[in-house]
Amino acid sequence: MSKRRPPHTLLGVNKNLFARFRANFLTGLAVLLPAIASVVVVVWFFSSVAGVTDTLLFFLPAKLTHRNAGEGPMYWYWSLAAFALAVLLISMVGRLTRYYIGKKIIELLDQGLLRVPLLNKIYVTIKQVNEAFTSNKSSFKQVVLVEFPRVGQRTVGFVTGEQDQTFNQGAEKTISVFVPTTPNPTSGFLILVPESDVKKLDMSVAEGIKFIVSLGAIPPEPGLAVRAPNLPASHG
Repeated sequence: MSKRRPPHTLLGVNKNLFARFRANFLTGLAVLLPAIASVVVVVWFFSSVAGVTDTLLFFLPAKLTHRNAGEGPMYWYWSLAAFALAVLLISMVGRLTRYYIGKKIIELLDQGLLRVPLLNKIYVTIKQVNEAFTSNKSSFKQVVLVEFPRVGQRTVGFVTGEQDQTFNQGAEKTISVFVPTTPNPTSGFLILVPESDVKKLDMSVAEGIKFIVSLGAIPPEPGLAVRAPNLPASHG
């Protein structure tokens, strides 16, 4: 006659099974999460861009490119073709601007947009931001440590420029610092800090962004970090 296991023994076996299952699940999640997150980001980006680029195929019949006899969403391969067409058109515009005629066309288009009320304000702002981030001169000059959001607390930021006498406090120069949010560094706060309160860090901009995106879990690697250039000295 077989003996039944005591209840506490069965409970211990169940706990061990659950502990092994939880360990296996967490290990699998740690292995698959980066790949899953990467795929989700790529799909989200493609879906967002496709909402704009799909309009480039307006000359094709909707019954051919869309599901449900032209009333449903566009087939993914047509969206991919529209995206490739957008990349080709952008490259052609970039190539055209290398020539005199292309430069004149862009100049006329620029002047036309500047004459449209309300639209010109938005256009100028976007153009200035675009030029700041696409120019050869780096928009993020170096990684710094500043007191934010209050005295006694410090956060990592990026120097974006030096302000003129409008924001200067006496003879001391004022530095504009962008403090990004985490884990999304595309949004944040612009703060104006006296130069003496800005502490330079031996960290590259890429390492600084990685540090912010990882919530501080990934410190800068000594082999990759580069010493940031010194801030220009203040002029009295």
